[in-house]
Amino acid sequence: MQKIILCKYGEIVLKGLNRQTFEQTLMRNVKRRLSPLGEFECRQIQSTLFIEPKSDDIDFDEAFRRVSKVYGFTKICTAIPAEKNLDAIFEAVEENLSDELESVRTFKVVAKRSDKSFPMTSMEIMAELGGMILEKFPHLKVDVKHPELTVICEIRDRAAYIHLPDVDAAGGLPVGTSGRALLLLSGGIDSPVAGIMIAKRGVVIGGIHFQSPPYTSERALIKVKKLACKMTEYCGTMSVFVVPFTKIQEAIRDNCPEELFTIIMRRLMMEISQRIAEKYEYQALITGESIGQVASQTTAAMVTTDAVCRIPVFRPCIGLDKQEIIDRAYKADTFDISIEPYEDCCTVFTPKHPKTKPALKDVETAQNAFDFEPLIQEAVEGVTVESFKPYVEYEF
Repeated sequence: MQKIILCKYGEIVLKGLNRQTFEQTLMRNVKRRLSPLGEFECRQIQSTLFIEPKSDDIDFDEAFRRVSKVYGFTKICTAIPAEKNLDAIFEAVEENLSDELESVRTFKVVAKRSDKSFPMTSMEIMAELGGMILEKFPHLKVDVKHPELTVICEIRDRAAYIHLPDVDAAGGLPVGTSGRALLLLSGGIDSPVAGIMIAKRGVVIGGIHFQSPPYTSERALIKVKKLACKMTEYCGTMSVFVVPFTKIQEAIRDNCPEELFTIIMRRLMMEISQRIAEKYEYQALITGESIGQVASQTTAAMVTTDAVCRIPVFRPCIGLDKQEIIDRAYKADTFDISIEPYEDCCTVFTPKHPKTKPALKDVETAQNAFDFEPLIQEAVEGVTVESFKPYVEYEF
């Protein structure tokens, strides 16, 4: 029997008249992720997406892994379809779950009957199927409260589906249903986590990276590209904009008070990012900032940074401590890339004693003492862009 993947909808079920738009976007996202693996039939029925491989040589485990990272599903499982009669259902259990049943001592059966035309109630299915399993596997005992194994039988319109308990899927909303935002992607631990968190709310993510050769190396840029590739497993196709930032940082060093270097640098980054966002139709910015983590992330410092912002700035990590961010980076598999020893431009010309409580007036006065506008325009005009797709092997 051909295994299939059952994906249970999450927040989509709460949508009203626009629910179909969310479902269509989710379907497109799933098909994009799976198309390189082969041909699949995808059907949406009763708040569930049924995914069936159309050939036996498809890597089913890889398909399951990919779908588990698609935002929009709350639960996912592998299931075995069977004809809607008890003998066929038991045959599916015996053929596909014998190893699991042999390896445990207690079990229970859970039945869900959405097809009310089926002649047995859920309780009757559980009793009858449980009895057949006990007869075939006499070492087993029923434990309805704390079983080692739970066999689930779902009676739906087209077939009965046999599976073990669902596992958690990615959750969230389908990417592409909540606008577009541009992530300041530094290469550290925090920013990839921030981007993935916002993508979970259905936002299409782009990345913007500031490069300062010769102060930053080509390996630092490669690290950012590797992070973007890893993020696409959750975010989908992602464009990365690379900004030449050397002249601006040198101008800050030569013309601004040292204790304000980082604050002014952040303000100029925000200004450039907004112009790129406007040009490429991104509606908001994203950063990986967390209150108090470094000098430029104090409340006072972020006030001075936000003063130049004309579009929203999302900071999903704002209330997380460092360990919580690290835990999320491990889960997303970005941590090992982020800690590669290639530093970004934020470490260039770092002041010995940065101002942690800057006054907006003082920052504006220091920044306005030099005309940065020509350098900002030059940086915007010098931007390069590269696009990365999920599960594509890139050579760096």
